[in-house]
Amino acid sequence: MGQLIVRNVDDDLIRALKVRAGEKGRSAEAEHREILRDALVPRRNGKTLKDALLDIPTGGEDADFDRPRDLGRRTKL
Repeated sequence: MGQLIVRNVDDDLIRALKVRAGEKGRSAEAEHREILRDALVPRRNGKTLKDALLDIPTGGEDADFDRPRDLGRRTKL
């Protein structure tokens, strides 16, 4: 992997980066990588799994998905 050196960064920006990283429990360097990744790597469709599930059309009444009561079977021990 390559390295990236950023020069002449404003002190207030560096402080804000460190605070943000601390709030997320990671290093400033890890937070910097995450910010770059979020800004530059496109997401597939921008949807979360929750959004995708909510987009599924309803498929009938709840009773349509009821399972018959399982009485089990006799076994010999």
